[in-house]
Amino acid sequence: MKQLSESKIEAMDTLLEAIKTDYARWSNRRPNDGYGDIKDKMVEEFNENLAYTVGSKYIKVMSKRSVWGFIVNTENDKKFQDGDLLMAASWAAPARNFPRANIFKEYAVRWAGA
Repeated sequence: MKQLSESKIEAMDTLLEAIKTDYARWSNRRPNDGYGDIKDKMVEEFNENLAYTVGSKYIKVMSKRSVWGFIVNTENDKKFQDGDLLMAASWAAPARNFPRANIFKEYAVRWAGA
């Protein structure tokens, strides 16, 4: 397994926090609907299950039983830059059509996926 640099760990932590923030914002878009406790529990469960695994080519970002997206984890990719954010094509592979963002640059994310 490939070790992550300090700057990539920091960028990944920032990405996960952005995903968590967007999910909390989305779940509380109707704050006075009477489901506050349920929504709080859902946000807590989402946050606890959001994680990533590091591979030689990609970092896979997962939320419970689904893949949120992939981050390019190599500088030797002919099509993408290190840190490019790719949508998931399947559980094990990214969509390699175009990058959605780069974790080392300014970007916006949605909790539902890359």
